[in-house]
Amino acid sequence: MRKLNKLASVLLVGAMATATAAQASVRYLAYDADNRITQSLTRGITLEVERGMFGATRVKGLFSTSSRGSARFESDNPSGLSRVLPAEERLGSGYRVLPEGDGRALANALCPGAEATWLVTGRVRSGHPLTVHAVGRWQDGQYRHCVELSYRYRGEWASLPTTIGEGPSDR
Repeated sequence: MRKLNKLASVLLVGAMATATAAQASVRYLAYDADNRITQSLTRGITLEVERGMFGATRVKGLFSTSSRGSARFESDNPSGLSRVLPAEERLGSGYRVLPEGDGRALANALCPGAEATWLVTGRVRSGHPLTVHAVGRWQDGQYRHCVELSYRYRGEWASLPTTIGEGPSDR
């Protein structure tokens, strides 16, 4: 009986893991810059967003919608991030900008001189505006808020765009 219960538990965990993986989906949400500061740094962006089985989202990457360029992220929320954000933004999700590809250039543009850069987002939802805070960590170990970026929702790609410069509404 004990072996049967153990086997049933293993099968149940395996089935749940398979169901969770099957339920996860990747979406590509496009945004346009909503103010001059944002436009001067990034213009339009497309976020690669993974949506889990229970509706939780995780940003995996960013693609420039107006020119060539992309960056990958990893989920990371060191405690220093929340201390430098405005109070209403402290519940956001933190993503460390990885230095591969265009990540280093993006990090340098958003937080010049920082040794590492994070993007902190609120809840990423289709059809809603998005605010992104760039936070850097300097050689002295201090976290500093670099810039607040504001975007208005533009649309959703069915798949990753192959022609940069088009928008979801242009297809």
